Amino acid sequence: MIKGLGERMIRAAKLDGSLYDEIKTDRQAPLQAALVVILSAIAAGVGVVVQTGVGDFFLKTLQALLEWYILAFFTCVAGTRVLQEPQTRTDVGGVVRLISFASAPGMIRLLGVIPGVGGYVIGLASVWMLGATVVAVRKTLDYTTMGRAVGVCAIGWVAQWLVMGILLSLRDPVSGA
Repeated sequence: MIKGLGERMIRAAKLDGSLYDEIKTDRQAPLQAALVVILSAIAAGVGVVVQTGVGDFFLKTLQALLEWYILAFFTCVAGTRVLQEPQTRTDVGGVVRLISFASAPGMIRLLGVIPGVGGYVIGLASVWMLGATVVAVRKTLDYTTMGRAVGVCAIGWVAQWLVMGILLSLRDPVSGA
């Protein structure tokens, strides 16, 4: 199960499209996919410890998991229902599994513990994971153009930011109320 996980994560970070063809038929891939998402979320939690303290480790880890779920959900819906092509044939589990490996570049969020670079690392990780998701979506849904994959990922990304913005605004009390 763990064998080959590190190599697959590196290939996902390198935006290696052939990885997704390999994962489609691998029975161990669902467990590995879950581990990639969990490890990436933990990296996000560790990355904020220096900036905000140990207490935020758990909150940031949970936030990263929720962000992944929202992105995967909306990307899956957009890719299989809204912008599918005639040759698009896949199941939801397959899409989610392959999108999970696109979280691999999020491991660089560990570098957020270095004072002064946290914001840059988070921005770089976000863009890199979005790029990996575009590659995963194109391969998973058998799209003929990269533009369609970018569109699907843009829908997922915007939906994620909107939902997370609403949820995070609920935790902070409104001033003056």
